[in-house]
Amino acid sequence: MLGNTKGKRLDKYVENYVIFDLETTGISCITDKVIEISAVKVLKGRIADKFSTLVNPEMKIPFRASQVNHITDDMVKDAPVFERALADFDAFAGDMVLAGHNIHTFDMKFIQRDAKAYWGKVFTNDYIDTLVLARRRLPQLSNYKLTDLAGYYRIPAAGAHRALADCMMNQQVFERLGKESDFLSAEIKGKKCPRCGQLMKKRKGRFGEFWGCSGYPNCRYTENL
Repeated sequence: MLGNTKGKRLDKYVENYVIFDLETTGISCITDKVIEISAVKVLKGRIADKFSTLVNPEMKIPFRASQVNHITDDMVKDAPVFERALADFDAFAGDMVLAGHNIHTFDMKFIQRDAKAYWGKVFTNDYIDTLVLARRRLPQLSNYKLTDLAGYYRIPAAGAHRALADCMMNQQVFERLGKESDFLSAEIKGKKCPRCGQLMKKRKGRFGEFWGCSGYPNCRYTENL
């Protein structure tokens, strides 16, 4: 939903949300353009609707981008421009919480930039970054790419790097993260680290269970149970 104040990032699982993903001409939110936007609407943990469209970026798609997402100039030549596609996405998402992988530092920057340019407004939707949640919930992993998380949960990764396929994969990853018992326990208790403000998690050590900051190893704050 468009308005004057950007939504805030939430660090929790919710049952109702719109998970979205972009494919772009590159990684710069200053010079690059969106060439595909897809979204999946989830109600009570189940997929209720889907949205997907290619986008004409009105520029040549770099070869390196096409190598990653397999989207070519011919594929987008008759697609809508992003002003129309983003308006359709806004209508699809409404005021629901948005979710996605690495959207805090990537996807949200693109849609906020362009919403501001087109209409002088920004997306007011709160949002959840599954990359942030995964790092907190699964500190033992060394890689947190969406395909790595899908592999960890044994979720098929066919079609990766196309927006709708990534949305479908990410939705399953988010649901698995949301069902992790100690993540939910910390969320329900609402216990936050007094040092950095991130969620506290129950951990096991040599002398039994204790509360540890989910921001470990950057934050090493602990408390006895």
